Amino acid sequence: MDLGYSPQDRLFFDEVRAFLDGTWTGRLPKSGKPEPDFVREFRLLATERGYLYRSIPKVYGGSEQLPDPMRGRIIRDCFERARAPMEVPGAGMSMLIPTLLEHGSESQRRMFIPKTILGEYRWAQGYSEPGAGSDLASLKTSGKLDGGEWVINGQKIWTSQAYSATHMFALVRTEPNAGKHGGISYLLLELDQPGITIRTIHQITGESEFCEVFFEDARTPADWIVGARGGGWGISKTTLKHERSNIGGVRTLGLLESLWRLARSIEINGRPAAEDPVIRDRMMTLEGYVQAQLFCGYYQFARTVGGGSAGMLPLLNKLAGTRIALEVAQVAQDILGDRGMDLPVKGAAGKRNPAQWLNQVLGSLALSIAGGASNIQRNIIAERGLGLPKDEAL
Repeated sequence: MDLGYSPQDRLFFDEVRAFLDGTWTGRLPKSGKPEPDFVREFRLLATERGYLYRSIPKVYGGSEQLPDPMRGRIIRDCFERARAPMEVPGAGMSMLIPTLLEHGSESQRRMFIPKTILGEYRWAQGYSEPGAGSDLASLKTSGKLDGGEWVINGQKIWTSQAYSATHMFALVRTEPNAGKHGGISYLLLELDQPGITIRTIHQITGESEFCEVFFEDARTPADWIVGARGGGWGISKTTLKHERSNIGGVRTLGLLESLWRLARSIEINGRPAAEDPVIRDRMMTLEGYVQAQLFCGYYQFARTVGGGSAGMLPLLNKLAGTRIALEVAQVAQDILGDRGMDLPVKGAAGKRNPAQWLNQVLGSLALSIAGGASNIQRNIIAERGLGLPKDEAL
Protein backbone atom coordinates (compact mmCIF):
# COMPACT_ATOMS: atom_id res chain seq x y z
CA MET A 1 0.00 0.00 0.00
CA ASP A 2 1.59 3.28 -1.18
CA LEU A 3 0.71 6.16 1.17
CA GLY A 4 2.91 8.78 -0.47
CA TYR A 5 1.49 11.87 -2.17
CA SER A 6 0.90 11.70 -5.91
CA PRO A 7 1.05 14.93 -7.97
CA GLN A 8 -2.76 15.13 -7.73
CA ASP A 9 -2.58 14.62 -3.97
CA ARG A 10 0.00 17.39 -3.68
CA LEU A 11 -2.30 19.78 -5.55
CA PHE A 12 -5.13 18.88 -3.20
CA PHE A 13 -2.82 19.37 -0.21
CA ASP A 14 -1.97 22.88 -1.45
CA GLU A 15 -5.67 23.60 -2.00
CA VAL A 16 -6.60 22.65 1.56
CA ARG A 17 -3.71 24.64 3.03
CA ALA A 18 -4.70 27.70 1.00
CA PHE A 19 -8.28 27.36 2.23
CA LEU A 20 -7.13 27.19 5.85
CA ASP A 21 -4.72 30.10 5.45
CA GLY A 22 -7.56 32.22 4.09
CA THR A 23 -10.36 31.24 6.45
CA TRP A 24 -9.07 29.96 9.80
CA THR A 25 -7.66 32.68 12.02
CA GLY A 26 -9.28 31.72 15.30
CA ARG A 27 -8.24 29.53 18.19
CA LEU A 28 -10.10 26.49 19.43
CA PRO A 29 -11.82 26.97 22.80
CA LYS A 30 -10.50 25.08 25.79
CA SER A 31 -11.91 21.65 26.49
CA GLY A 32 -15.34 21.85 28.11
CA LYS A 33 -15.96 25.44 26.98
CA PRO A 34 -18.84 26.33 24.61
CA GLU A 35 -17.81 26.73 21.01
CA PRO A 36 -18.04 30.31 19.69
CA ASP A 37 -20.07 31.15 16.59
CA PHE A 38 -16.99 31.51 14.40
CA VAL A 39 -16.16 27.81 14.89
CA ARG A 40 -19.62 26.81 13.69
CA GLU A 41 -19.37 29.19 10.72
CA PHE A 42 -15.97 27.77 9.81
CA ARG A 43 -17.33 24.21 9.86
CA LEU A 44 -20.19 25.20 7.55
CA LEU A 45 -17.74 26.79 5.10
CA ALA A 46 -15.40 23.79 5.24
CA THR A 47 -18.34 21.48 4.61
CA GLU A 48 -19.38 23.52 1.57
CA ARG A 49 -15.86 23.05 0.21
CA GLY A 50 -16.10 19.30 0.74
CA TYR A 51 -13.56 19.01 3.55
CA LEU A 52 -15.82 17.96 6.44
CA TYR A 53 -18.62 15.39 6.81
CA ARG A 54 -17.46 13.81 3.58
CA SER A 55 -19.26 10.50 4.07
CA ILE A 56 -22.61 12.13 4.87
CA PRO A 57 -25.09 12.87 2.04
CA LYS A 58 -25.85 16.53 1.33
CA VAL A 59 -29.52 16.00 2.09
CA TYR A 60 -28.54 15.40 5.73
CA GLY A 61 -26.08 18.31 5.91
CA GLY A 62 -22.88 16.60 4.79
CA SER A 63 -20.64 17.30 1.81
CA GLU A 64 -21.22 13.89 0.14
CA GLN A 65 -17.77 13.24 -1.31
CA LEU A 66 -16.59 10.06 -2.98
CA PRO A 67 -14.63 7.78 -0.62
CA ASP A 68 -10.95 8.69 -0.85
CA PRO A 69 -8.68 7.57 2.02
CA MET A 70 -5.77 9.69 0.83
CA ARG A 71 -7.79 12.90 0.61
CA GLY A 72 -9.22 12.17 4.02
CA ARG A 73 -5.70 11.81 5.37
CA ILE A 74 -4.58 15.07 3.72
CA ILE A 75 -7.53 17.00 5.17
CA ARG A 76 -6.90 15.62 8.65
CA ASP A 77 -3.17 16.38 8.47
CA CYS A 78 -3.73 19.95 7.23
CA PHE A 79 -6.42 20.74 9.78
CA GLU A 80 -4.30 19.38 12.63
CA ARG A 81 -1.29 21.45 11.58
CA ALA A 82 -3.47 24.57 11.42
CA ARG A 83 -5.18 23.61 14.72
CA ALA A 84 -8.50 24.07 12.93
CA PRO A 85 -11.70 22.32 14.07
CA MET A 86 -12.71 19.09 12.39
CA GLU A 87 -16.21 17.59 12.75
CA VAL A 88 -18.18 18.19 15.94
CA PRO A 89 -16.63 15.79 18.46
CA GLY A 90 -18.56 13.23 20.44
CA ALA A 91 -20.46 9.98 20.24
CA GLY A 92 -23.10 11.42 17.94
CA MET A 93 -20.73 12.10 15.08
CA SER A 94 -18.33 9.21 15.57
CA MET A 95 -20.79 6.44 16.43
CA LEU A 96 -24.47 7.28 16.01
CA ILE A 97 -24.42 8.91 12.56
CA PRO A 98 -22.62 5.94 10.91
CA THR A 99 -25.15 3.66 12.60
CA LEU A 100 -28.12 5.68 11.34
CA LEU A 101 -26.69 5.80 7.82
CA GLU A 102 -26.47 2.01 7.86
CA HIS A 103 -29.57 1.02 9.83
CA GLY A 104 -31.78 4.07 10.43
CA SER A 105 -35.01 4.98 8.67
CA GLU A 106 -35.17 7.94 6.30
CA SER A 107 -37.19 9.97 8.81
CA GLN A 108 -34.63 9.23 11.55
CA ARG A 109 -31.75 10.34 9.35
CA ARG A 110 -33.48 13.60 8.44
CA MET A 111 -34.49 14.24 12.04
CA PHE A 112 -31.22 13.52 13.84
CA ILE A 113 -28.21 13.79 11.52
CA PRO A 114 -28.41 17.51 10.55
CA LYS A 115 -28.82 18.71 14.14
CA THR A 116 -26.06 16.38 15.33
CA ILE A 117 -23.70 17.81 12.71
CA LEU A 118 -24.51 21.35 13.89
CA GLY A 119 -23.95 20.39 17.53
CA GLU A 120 -27.56 21.07 18.51
CA TYR A 121 -28.02 17.42 19.48
CA ARG A 122 -25.30 16.00 21.74
CA TRP A 123 -25.42 12.25 22.29
CA ALA A 124 -24.54 9.88 25.12
CA GLN A 125 -24.10 6.13 24.69
CA GLY A 126 -26.38 4.03 26.92
CA TYR A 127 -24.78 0.59 26.90
CA SER A 128 -23.07 -0.50 30.13
CA GLU A 129 -25.06 -1.33 33.26
CA PRO A 130 -24.01 -2.26 36.82
CA GLY A 131 -24.40 -5.95 35.95
CA ALA A 132 -23.66 -5.74 32.24
CA GLY A 133 -20.23 -4.46 31.29
CA SER A 134 -18.10 -6.83 29.25
CA ASP A 135 -21.10 -9.18 29.18
CA LEU A 136 -23.24 -6.48 27.62
CA ALA A 137 -26.02 -8.84 26.52
CA SER A 138 -26.93 -9.35 30.20
CA LEU A 139 -28.43 -5.85 30.36
CA LYS A 140 -31.66 -5.42 32.35
CA THR A 141 -32.96 -1.97 31.36
CA SER A 142 -36.46 -2.63 30.01
CA GLY A 143 -38.69 -1.01 27.43
CA LYS A 144 -42.42 -1.64 27.09
CA LEU A 145 -44.60 -0.27 24.32
CA ASP A 146 -47.46 1.83 25.69
CA GLY A 147 -49.56 3.19 22.87
CA GLY A 148 -47.28 5.37 20.78
CA GLU A 149 -44.36 5.42 23.22
CA TRP A 150 -41.72 3.19 24.76
CA VAL A 151 -41.68 3.29 28.57
CA ILE A 152 -38.15 2.70 29.86
CA ASN A 153 -37.00 1.60 33.33
CA GLY A 154 -33.53 0.68 34.54
CA GLN A 155 -30.03 2.08 34.91
CA LYS A 156 -26.98 2.78 32.78
CA ILE A 157 -23.50 3.42 34.15
CA TRP A 158 -20.13 4.75 32.94
CA THR A 159 -21.99 6.93 30.47
CA SER A 160 -19.51 9.48 29.13
CA GLN A 161 -20.57 13.13 29.43
CA ALA A 162 -24.25 12.37 29.91
CA TYR A 163 -24.48 15.55 32.00
CA SER A 164 -23.98 17.68 28.86
CA ALA A 165 -25.87 15.46 26.38
CA THR A 166 -29.31 16.23 25.02
CA HIS A 167 -30.06 12.72 23.73
CA MET A 168 -29.01 9.10 24.19
CA PHE A 169 -28.82 6.02 22.00
CA ALA A 170 -29.40 3.04 24.26
CA LEU A 171 -29.71 -0.73 24.29
CA VAL A 172 -32.96 -1.72 25.98
CA ARG A 173 -34.54 -5.14 26.56
CA THR A 174 -37.92 -4.94 24.83
CA GLU A 175 -38.56 -8.67 24.28
CA PRO A 176 -38.17 -10.31 27.72
CA ASN A 177 -39.15 -13.77 26.45
CA ALA A 178 -36.63 -13.80 23.62
CA GLY A 179 -33.06 -15.07 23.90
CA LYS A 180 -30.29 -13.20 25.65
CA HIS A 181 -29.14 -11.44 22.48
CA GLY A 182 -32.45 -11.47 20.63
CA GLY A 183 -34.54 -9.42 23.04
CA ILE A 184 -32.55 -6.18 22.82
CA SER A 185 -33.65 -3.11 20.86
CA TYR A 186 -31.74 0.05 19.89
CA LEU A 187 -33.68 3.12 21.08
CA LEU A 188 -33.13 6.87 20.82
CA LEU A 189 -34.44 9.18 23.54
CA GLU A 190 -34.32 12.69 24.93
CA LEU A 191 -32.55 13.06 28.26
CA ASP A 192 -34.30 16.22 29.44
CA GLN A 193 -37.48 14.67 30.81
CA PRO A 194 -38.94 13.94 34.28
CA GLY A 195 -38.28 10.19 34.13
CA ILE A 196 -34.50 10.49 33.79
CA THR A 197 -31.98 11.29 36.54
CA ILE A 198 -28.28 11.82 35.78
CA ARG A 199 -25.59 11.62 38.47
CA THR A 200 -21.91 12.26 37.84
CA ILE A 201 -19.27 9.81 39.09
CA HIS A 202 -16.26 11.35 40.83
CA GLN A 203 -13.12 9.81 39.30
CA ILE A 204 -9.66 9.21 40.72
CA THR A 205 -8.35 11.90 38.36
CA GLY A 206 -10.52 14.53 40.03
CA GLU A 207 -12.77 14.81 36.99
CA SER A 208 -16.39 13.66 36.65
CA GLU A 209 -16.63 12.67 33.01
CA PHE A 210 -18.70 9.54 33.59
CA CYS A 211 -22.27 9.35 34.82
CA GLU A 212 -24.99 7.07 36.11
CA VAL A 213 -28.32 7.43 34.32
CA PHE A 214 -31.55 6.25 35.97
CA PHE A 215 -34.77 5.63 34.05
CA GLU A 216 -38.11 5.67 35.90
CA ASP A 217 -40.94 5.44 33.40
CA ALA A 218 -38.96 7.53 30.93
CA ARG A 219 -40.62 7.80 27.54
CA THR A 220 -39.60 7.99 23.90
CA PRO A 221 -41.67 7.83 20.68
CA ALA A 222 -42.39 4.37 19.32
CA ASP A 223 -40.72 5.20 16.00
CA TRP A 224 -37.44 6.21 17.68
CA ILE A 225 -36.32 2.59 17.48
CA VAL A 226 -33.46 1.94 15.06
CA GLY A 227 -34.05 -1.22 13.06
CA ALA A 228 -36.47 -3.92 14.11
CA ARG A 229 -37.68 -4.84 17.59
CA GLY A 230 -35.22 -7.26 19.11
CA GLY A 231 -32.61 -6.43 16.47
CA GLY A 232 -30.57 -4.05 18.59
CA TRP A 233 -27.70 -6.44 19.31
CA GLY A 234 -26.65 -6.62 15.68
CA ILE A 235 -27.00 -2.85 15.28
CA SER A 236 -24.92 -2.24 18.41
CA LYS A 237 -22.00 -4.00 16.73
CA THR A 238 -21.98 -1.26 14.08
CA THR A 239 -21.78 1.39 16.80
CA LEU A 240 -19.03 -0.46 18.71
CA LYS A 241 -17.09 -0.92 15.48
CA HIS A 242 -16.93 2.85 15.07
CA GLU A 243 -16.15 3.40 18.77
CA ARG A 244 -13.19 1.03 18.61
CA SER A 245 -11.89 2.60 15.42
CA ASN A 246 -11.98 6.00 17.16
CA ILE A 247 -9.99 4.89 20.21
CA GLY A 248 -6.35 5.62 19.47
CA GLY A 249 -5.47 6.25 15.83
CA VAL A 250 -4.50 9.83 15.04
CA ARG A 251 -4.96 10.86 18.69
CA THR A 252 -1.97 8.76 19.75
CA LEU A 253 0.18 10.72 17.30
CA GLY A 254 -0.76 13.99 19.00
CA LEU A 255 -0.10 12.43 22.39
CA LEU A 256 3.38 11.35 21.29
CA GLU A 257 4.11 14.85 19.97
CA SER A 258 3.21 16.24 23.40
CA LEU A 259 5.63 13.73 24.95
CA TRP A 260 8.46 14.89 22.67
CA ARG A 261 7.83 18.50 23.71
CA LEU A 262 8.00 17.46 27.35
CA ALA A 263 11.23 15.51 26.76
CA ARG A 264 12.87 18.56 25.18
CA SER A 265 11.83 20.88 28.03
CA ILE A 266 12.81 18.72 31.05
CA GLU A 267 16.43 17.95 31.92
CA ILE A 268 17.82 14.67 33.24
CA ASN A 269 21.40 14.78 34.55
CA GLY A 270 22.00 18.20 33.05
CA ARG A 271 20.69 17.61 29.53
CA PRO A 272 17.24 17.39 27.87
CA ALA A 273 15.44 14.13 28.54
CA ALA A 274 15.12 13.69 24.77
CA GLU A 275 18.89 13.16 24.67
CA ASP A 276 18.92 10.54 27.43
CA PRO A 277 19.65 7.19 25.69
CA VAL A 278 17.14 5.17 27.73
CA ILE A 279 14.33 7.69 27.31
CA ARG A 280 15.13 8.16 23.65
CA ASP A 281 15.10 4.40 23.04
CA ARG A 282 11.67 4.09 24.64
CA MET A 283 10.33 7.03 22.65
CA MET A 284 11.62 5.69 19.35
CA THR A 285 9.94 2.38 20.15
CA LEU A 286 6.74 4.34 20.68
CA GLU A 287 7.29 6.09 17.33
CA GLY A 288 7.32 2.68 15.68
CA TYR A 289 4.12 1.61 17.44
CA VAL A 290 2.31 4.83 16.50
CA GLN A 291 3.33 4.64 12.84
CA ALA A 292 2.29 0.99 12.68
CA GLN A 293 -1.09 1.87 14.17
CA LEU A 294 -1.58 4.74 11.73
CA PHE A 295 -0.83 2.52 8.74
CA CYS A 296 -3.15 -0.13 10.17
CA GLY A 297 -5.87 2.52 10.41
CA TYR A 298 -5.33 3.64 6.82
CA TYR A 299 -5.42 0.02 5.67
CA GLN A 300 -8.66 -0.54 7.56
CA PHE A 301 -10.22 2.53 5.95
CA ALA A 302 -9.01 1.54 2.48
CA ARG A 303 -10.55 -1.92 2.86
CA THR A 304 -13.92 -0.66 4.04
CA VAL A 305 -14.34 2.09 1.42
CA GLY A 306 -13.43 -0.48 -1.22
CA GLY A 307 -16.39 -2.59 -0.13
CA GLY A 308 -14.38 -5.09 1.88
CA SER A 309 -14.61 -6.09 5.52
CA ALA A 310 -12.41 -4.50 8.16
CA GLY A 311 -12.21 -7.89 9.88
CA MET A 312 -10.23 -7.78 13.10
CA LEU A 313 -8.50 -4.47 12.28
CA PRO A 314 -10.73 -2.26 14.51
CA LEU A 315 -9.97 -4.52 17.47
CA LEU A 316 -6.25 -4.50 16.71
CA ASN A 317 -6.30 -0.71 16.44
CA LYS A 318 -8.11 -0.42 19.74
CA LEU A 319 -5.61 -2.66 21.52
CA ALA A 320 -2.70 -0.73 20.02
CA GLY A 321 -4.14 2.63 21.08
CA THR A 322 -4.60 1.39 24.64
CA ARG A 323 -1.01 0.16 24.88
CA ILE A 324 0.46 3.31 23.36
CA ALA A 325 -1.52 5.67 25.62
CA LEU A 326 -0.36 3.86 28.75
CA GLU A 327 3.28 3.67 27.65
CA VAL A 328 3.34 7.37 26.71
CA ALA A 329 2.04 8.26 30.15
CA GLN A 330 4.59 6.02 31.88
CA VAL A 331 7.49 7.55 29.93
CA ALA A 332 6.21 11.02 30.86
CA GLN A 333 6.15 10.05 34.53
CA ASP A 334 9.74 8.80 34.31
CA ILE A 335 10.82 12.06 32.66
CA LEU A 336 9.10 14.18 35.30
CA GLY A 337 10.31 12.14 38.27
CA ASP A 338 9.05 13.55 41.56
CA ARG A 339 7.36 16.40 39.71
CA GLY A 340 5.13 13.84 38.02
CA MET A 341 3.63 12.77 41.35
CA ASP A 342 1.54 15.93 41.78
CA LEU A 343 -2.02 15.11 42.64
CA PRO A 344 -4.43 15.22 39.71
CA VAL A 345 -6.22 18.55 39.53
CA LYS A 346 -9.62 19.24 38.06
CA GLY A 347 -9.36 21.30 34.90
CA ALA A 348 -5.79 20.21 34.10
CA ALA A 349 -6.88 18.61 30.83
CA GLY A 350 -5.17 20.16 27.83
CA LYS A 351 -2.48 22.00 29.82
CA ARG A 352 0.03 19.12 29.85
CA ASN A 353 1.37 20.13 33.26
CA PRO A 354 2.75 17.45 35.63
CA ALA A 355 -0.71 16.83 37.07
CA GLN A 356 -2.10 16.29 33.58
CA TRP A 357 0.49 13.59 32.87
CA LEU A 358 -0.54 11.80 36.06
CA ASN A 359 -4.13 12.14 34.88
CA GLN A 360 -2.99 10.54 31.62
CA VAL A 361 -1.54 7.56 33.51
CA LEU A 362 -4.73 7.03 35.48
CA GLY A 363 -7.02 7.69 32.52
CA SER A 364 -5.13 5.39 30.17
CA LEU A 365 -5.92 2.45 32.45
CA ALA A 366 -9.61 2.99 31.68
CA LEU A 367 -8.92 2.65 27.95
CA SER A 368 -8.32 -1.06 28.53
CA ILE A 369 -12.02 -1.28 29.42
CA ALA A 370 -13.72 1.41 27.29
CA GLY A 371 -15.10 0.12 24.01
CA GLY A 372 -14.65 -3.48 25.13
CA ALA A 373 -12.16 -4.87 27.66
CA SER A 374 -8.73 -5.71 26.22
CA ASN A 375 -8.92 -9.35 27.33
CA ILE A 376 -12.28 -9.71 25.59
CA GLN A 377 -10.81 -8.14 22.44
CA ARG A 378 -7.89 -10.60 22.50
CA ASN A 379 -10.27 -13.54 22.84
CA ILE A 380 -12.34 -12.32 19.89
CA ILE A 381 -9.23 -11.89 17.74
CA ALA A 382 -7.96 -15.34 18.73
CA GLU A 383 -11.25 -17.20 18.25
CA ARG A 384 -12.85 -15.38 15.31
CA GLY A 385 -9.79 -13.97 13.60
CA LEU A 386 -7.28 -16.80 14.04
CA GLY A 387 -9.67 -19.72 14.51
CA LEU A 388 -8.17 -20.76 17.84
CA PRO A 389 -10.17 -22.83 20.37
CA LYS A 390 -12.63 -21.00 22.60
CA ASP A 391 -11.40 -19.97 26.04
CA GLU A 392 -13.14 -22.48 28.30
CA ALA A 393 -12.68 -20.23 31.32
CA LEU A 394 -15.21 -17.74 29.93
